Amino acid sequence: MQTETFIAQSRPFIEYMLNWYNGLESISIGELTAGNPENVGIVSVDVIKGFCDVGPLSSPRINEIVEPIATLFSDAWAAGIRDIALAQDAHPEDAVEFSSYAPHCVRGTEEAETVETFKALPFFDEIEVIPKNCIDAGQASAFNAWLDARPQITTWIVVGDCSDLCTHQLALHLRLRANQQQMRGVRVIVPVNTVDTYDTPVEAAEALGIPAHNADFLHVTFLYHMMTNGVEVYSEVTQ
Repeated sequence: MQTETFIAQSRPFIEYMLNWYNGLESISIGELTAGNPENVGIVSVDVIKGFCDVGPLSSPRINEIVEPIATLFSDAWAAGIRDIALAQDAHPEDAVEFSSYAPHCVRGTEEAETVETFKALPFFDEIEVIPKNCIDAGQASAFNAWLDARPQITTWIVVGDCSDLCTHQLALHLRLRANQQQMRGVRVIVPVNTVDTYDTPVEAAEALGIPAHNADFLHVTFLYHMMTNGVEVYSEVTQ
């Protein structure tokens, strides 16, 4: 297909998708808990130094979601939500994934550490930290064991990075796990202000010999894809 033809044919859909994105509404913690905070859990993925401010895969866009996530954690904790997990890259030095992505977040290094803003939370010691070795947290047996130990949770809030990689995989894992197991009434919530992805402009990518990565386009597209698969996307979760 010719470039101009493709762009012209895609324009109505892109406008439709952006209208959806720009029209997203917020939802409150009170609406999600409905008086039962024990039924709500939060999973954060890859909000670690290696994607925020240290190393070759760190991104200023990702760093910007740290504070909104910390605020959500604090608001949720104040509302009585106690099940919070951090699924985080902690790769071995010879990780197979490094054939697809530059070596990053090797366990035991600064890159694999939780961001300091999270560590400063007064309840941080009560948050579960779960290591993983690929972009899909659902492949980590420890993570699935943590989920299985919490059958009372019917609403999952997903935060972290990247919108089109680990966050996308996590949200769909939770949604499709519920579908497969016939778990009726399960909700998976993604607040837009707590997720993002990185940007590699075409010119920079060509100079480096790596794939280009348009953050704005992929961020919106993958959020839309989550929505079409049953994930509920909101602008934010308010207090």
